[in-house]
Amino acid sequence: MEYTYQYAWIIPFVPLPVPIAIGVGLFLFPAATKNIRRIWAFLSVLLLSIVMIFSANLSIQQINGSPSYQYVWSWTLNNDFSLDLGHLIDPLTSIMLILITTVGIMVLIYSDNYMSHDQGYLTFFAYISFFNASMLGLVTSSNLIQIYIFWELVGMCSYLLIGFWFTRPLAATACQKAFVTNRVGDFFLFLGILGLYWITGSFEFRDLFEIANNLIDNNGDNSLFLTLCASLLFVGSVAKSAQFPLHVWLPDAMEGPTPISALIHAATMVAAGIFLVARLFPLFTVIPYILNIISLVGIITILLGATLALAQRDIKRSLAYSTMSQLGYIMLALGMGSYRTALFHLITHAYSKALLFLGSGSIIHSMETIVGYSPDKSQNMVLMGGLKKYVPITKISFFLGTLSLCGIPPLACFWSKDEILNDSWLYSPIFAIIACFTAGLTAFYMFRMYLLTFEGHLNSNCKNYSGKKNNVFHSISIWGKKGQKVKKNNLILSTMNHNQRISVFSKKVYPIVGNVVTNMMGPLITIKNFSNKKISTYPYESDNTMLLPLLILVLVTLFVGSIGIPFGQGIIHLDILSRWLTPSINFLHSNYDFDWDEFVINAIFSVSIAYFGIFIAFLFYGPAYSNFHNLNLKNLSVQMGPRRIIWDKILNFIYNWSYNRGYIDAIYTKTLTTGIRGLAELSYFFDKQVIDGITNAVAIVNLFVAEIIKYVGGGRISSYLFFYLFYVFIFIVIYCILNLQF
Repeated sequence: MEYTYQYAWIIPFVPLPVPIAIGVGLFLFPAATKNIRRIWAFLSVLLLSIVMIFSANLSIQQINGSPSYQYVWSWTLNNDFSLDLGHLIDPLTSIMLILITTVGIMVLIYSDNYMSHDQGYLTFFAYISFFNASMLGLVTSSNLIQIYIFWELVGMCSYLLIGFWFTRPLAATACQKAFVTNRVGDFFLFLGILGLYWITGSFEFRDLFEIANNLIDNNGDNSLFLTLCASLLFVGSVAKSAQFPLHVWLPDAMEGPTPISALIHAATMVAAGIFLVARLFPLFTVIPYILNIISLVGIITILLGATLALAQRDIKRSLAYSTMSQLGYIMLALGMGSYRTALFHLITHAYSKALLFLGSGSIIHSMETIVGYSPDKSQNMVLMGGLKKYVPITKISFFLGTLSLCGIPPLACFWSKDEILNDSWLYSPIFAIIACFTAGLTAFYMFRMYLLTFEGHLNSNCKNYSGKKNNVFHSISIWGKKGQKVKKNNLILSTMNHNQRISVFSKKVYPIVGNVVTNMMGPLITIKNFSNKKISTYPYESDNTMLLPLLILVLVTLFVGSIGIPFGQGIIHLDILSRWLTPSINFLHSNYDFDWDEFVINAIFSVSIAYFGIFIAFLFYGPAYSNFHNLNLKNLSVQMGPRRIIWDKILNFIYNWSYNRGYIDAIYTKTLTTGIRGLAELSYFFDKQVIDGITNAVAIVNLFVAEIIKYVGGGRISSYLFFYLFYVFIFIVIYCILNLQF
């Protein structure tokens, strides 16, 4: 066991050979590197699988009661200052390692097919492998400064992946927005780290926790400053985990490829903020009011995320707001002190949300087979409907993921969300009412997504469902210049043959027919008989390499909730999660108890709320309104007659609030963006007109005086003598006048 823990430092470095080799290969041997692109995808999955096996071994040891392990070595020594690096293996680390590796492998396998048409295929795998390595380094870090290093690397990778399709203006804007918003949080995080080091003299977690306890117990002058530093650390988590008010980057991050959306929302970037709060939980528990602030931010985010998801039309954007709301539940649990419950919901939500995002990618992939469907159309739920006939496997997987997120037993999120709702009643009845109400909203907007996408009939307003056969599949790849046409031999497959396979994990052959064509978004690749199927204007089911991760995640979503179910009787409960977290729970002096009778009563209440939300969704978007499949809250209210004026105004307000993102983006634009630009223009005016004006005025005066003096100096001594005597006379007159006055 000691030997395994000692070499855990290698975990972040295992995925790194792939991005390094791809980068060097594309720089030195671009043609050869592109010709063996299948090998890079295979190596990415292989290396991350090795990390998963290693992580599973560490987790099993933690479940069996092995103590936490920390190994450090000095990196920098300078007089009394020593900066140490190392790795920390404890229950929290092992949980995060399992999440990152399992979800990461599913995303990599899925991406091989989803991104197979894209010219940036190799670059994508280089970015995503480095993303996984950065996140692995973050969760194994043993101190705050090491976390901050990997924290910034995660932010850099997210910037590259969100803006992967950089020629699209929306994608370029989205990655900049994510980068700037997270830099705000990172700035406060860095200030908090420096402040803690100033009063504690250490970056190590154990030292920080011990010194913080002493400062709070002694009620010294530094206790207030310690509270401020802890608040700054939490602001960094708020930005990374898209909590209010720094959540605005998350919906726009959907402009990146769908596999990246799944990875960011399930196991990497947004999970990093939750991880930091969980890692610093012993610090937050001893500082007054910090947990109250965390729970307050969590409950606001829960309600805000759910209300903003109600009227979204983009399927990925709606899931993004769902992620925001569910992360709010986790923050609420941490703020209430329910450490075990928070990590439980982090696990169940990660797999459920990965399933939903990959399912949405399969839907988008099928909609892109329709001629003329640009990305905004292929993600618009209003333009979908009746897809269950054409994508049955995707429909089943998405349906199960929807049930899980709604909290329907016995799926994963039911067990964790129900515990959060139960704990909220003990913490604050007001918070509990908001949390339960939001659970109903979650069921409503999730089934709204499902019904708009899969049920009813094909959208009759869409010309693409005309039944015309033998149309080609336009896969969008925008890693090329606008208007550029590339010959067949110079396609994204580089110098591949006409019938060469382009999927690592599939035996399907994808023949390339015709040249690259273009539209406003960039070059398009015409692929005929994709996946050995006749392509028509109707959607079709995704390839097996995209369905395999969905089916695996379905199984995980069905059974992962069992790790938190207490099967034991008496004082000791033998649920795996409690055994997994035993060292952490003991360290935090937290006791976990479970009452089955109380659980059943509370479960009936929470499930009833979920079913009520589902019922309302069926009333609005169910089979009874199949002829109005693109119906939304706004135009529904118009059809209710003049006698429902008040109800009509309420529905209009809800729709406008949700569709316009709560007007928060507009407020930020008017205040921050416009204000900063106005300040910049004022600074420019002051610099140009005042600072430069004074300098230019002095220069002009000097020039004017010099011009006058130039004519005075004629070279005649008599003239010089005359002016000299004149100046002396003037001086004497002034002197006399002053003396007479005084």
